[in-house]
Amino acid sequence: MPVVRIPTVLRKHTDNQAKVEAAGGTVREVFADLTGSHPGLQEQLFDGDAVRGFINVYVDDEDIRYVEGLDTPVEDDTEIAIMPAVAGGAEAKPSTHGTIVLAGGAGA
Repeated sequence: MPVVRIPTVLRKHTDNQAKVEAAGGTVREVFADLTGSHPGLQEQLFDGDAVRGFINVYVDDEDIRYVEGLDTPVEDDTEIAIMPAVAGGAEAKPSTHGTIVLAGGAGA
Protein backbone atom coordinates (compact mmCIF):
# COMPACT_ATOMS: atom_id res chain seq x y z
CA MET A 1 0.00 0.00 0.00
CA PRO A 2 1.39 3.49 -0.81
CA VAL A 3 2.84 5.47 2.09
CA VAL A 4 2.21 9.20 2.53
CA ARG A 5 4.84 11.25 4.38
CA ILE A 6 3.10 13.81 6.55
CA PRO A 7 4.91 17.07 7.37
CA THR A 8 5.18 18.05 11.02
CA VAL A 9 2.69 20.89 10.68
CA LEU A 10 -0.06 18.46 9.54
CA ARG A 11 0.63 15.58 11.93
CA LYS A 12 -1.97 16.83 14.40
CA HIS A 13 -4.50 15.49 11.86
CA THR A 14 -2.87 12.02 11.73
CA ASP A 15 -2.44 11.31 15.45
CA ASN A 16 1.16 12.55 15.13
CA GLN A 17 2.07 9.87 12.59
CA ALA A 18 4.90 10.87 10.23
CA LYS A 19 3.93 8.21 7.66
CA VAL A 20 0.46 6.93 6.88
CA GLU A 21 -0.54 4.11 4.55
CA ALA A 22 -3.44 4.82 2.19
CA ALA A 23 -4.94 2.74 -0.59
CA GLY A 24 -5.23 3.77 -4.22
CA GLY A 25 -3.84 3.46 -7.72
CA THR A 26 -3.40 7.22 -8.27
CA VAL A 27 -2.45 10.13 -6.04
CA ARG A 28 -6.11 11.26 -6.15
CA GLU A 29 -7.32 7.87 -4.87
CA VAL A 30 -4.64 7.73 -2.18
CA PHE A 31 -5.57 11.22 -0.99
CA ALA A 32 -9.28 10.28 -0.99
CA ASP A 33 -8.47 7.33 1.26
CA LEU A 34 -6.12 9.45 3.40
CA THR A 35 -8.63 12.27 3.93
CA GLY A 36 -11.39 9.74 4.55
CA SER A 37 -9.35 8.30 7.43
CA HIS A 38 -8.05 11.70 8.56
CA PRO A 39 -10.75 14.26 7.67
CA GLY A 40 -8.81 17.22 9.10
CA LEU A 41 -6.42 16.93 6.16
CA GLN A 42 -9.10 17.64 3.55
CA GLU A 43 -9.27 21.36 4.30
CA GLN A 44 -5.51 21.63 4.73
CA LEU A 45 -4.63 19.96 1.42
CA PHE A 46 -7.45 20.91 -0.94
CA ASP A 47 -9.19 23.96 -2.30
CA GLY A 48 -12.24 22.34 -3.87
CA ASP A 49 -10.96 19.45 -5.98
CA ALA A 50 -7.46 20.89 -6.46
CA VAL A 51 -4.43 20.67 -4.21
CA ARG A 52 -3.85 24.06 -2.58
CA GLY A 53 -1.25 26.17 -4.38
CA PHE A 54 1.17 26.22 -1.45
CA ILE A 55 1.16 22.42 -1.08
CA ASN A 56 3.76 20.50 -3.09
CA VAL A 57 3.23 16.79 -3.67
CA TYR A 58 5.98 14.40 -4.72
CA VAL A 59 5.69 10.78 -5.84
CA ASP A 60 9.02 9.07 -5.27
CA ASP A 61 10.77 12.47 -5.48
CA GLU A 62 8.91 13.52 -8.68
CA ASP A 63 6.75 16.66 -8.45
CA ILE A 64 3.24 15.63 -9.58
CA ARG A 65 2.79 18.99 -11.34
CA TYR A 66 5.30 17.79 -13.94
CA VAL A 67 3.73 14.38 -14.52
CA GLU A 68 0.01 13.66 -14.37
CA GLY A 69 -1.02 15.76 -11.38
CA LEU A 70 -3.48 14.03 -9.07
CA ASP A 71 -3.90 11.32 -11.72
CA THR A 72 -0.25 10.29 -11.34
CA PRO A 73 -0.24 6.49 -10.94
CA VAL A 74 1.20 4.93 -7.81
CA GLU A 75 2.28 1.39 -6.89
CA ASP A 76 2.11 -0.40 -3.55
CA ASP A 77 5.71 0.57 -2.77
CA THR A 78 5.28 4.25 -3.74
CA GLU A 79 6.08 6.99 -1.26
CA ILE A 80 4.12 10.21 -1.57
CA ALA A 81 5.50 13.28 0.18
CA ILE A 82 3.36 16.27 1.13
CA MET A 83 5.46 19.39 1.46
CA PRO A 84 3.93 22.76 2.31
CA ALA A 85 5.82 25.62 0.69
CA VAL A 86 7.99 27.56 3.10
CA ALA A 87 7.73 31.32 3.07
CA GLY A 88 8.18 34.17 5.42
CA GLY A 89 10.93 36.02 7.15
CA ALA A 90 11.30 39.45 8.58
CA GLU A 91 10.13 42.56 6.80
CA ALA A 92 13.03 44.60 5.50
CA LYS A 93 13.71 47.61 7.69
CA PRO A 94 16.02 50.57 7.11
CA SER A 95 19.51 50.11 8.48
CA THR A 96 20.41 51.90 11.70
CA HIS A 97 24.12 51.60 10.94
CA GLY A 98 24.43 54.59 8.64
CA THR A 99 26.20 54.55 5.29
CA ILE A 100 28.98 52.07 4.75
CA VAL A 101 31.76 53.15 2.43
CA LEU A 102 33.88 50.45 0.86
CA ALA A 103 37.57 51.05 0.26
CA GLY A 104 38.06 52.30 -3.27
CA GLY A 105 34.35 52.87 -3.68
CA ALA A 106 32.38 56.07 -4.03
CA GLY A 107 33.11 58.55 -1.28
CA ALA A 108 36.47 56.99 -0.46
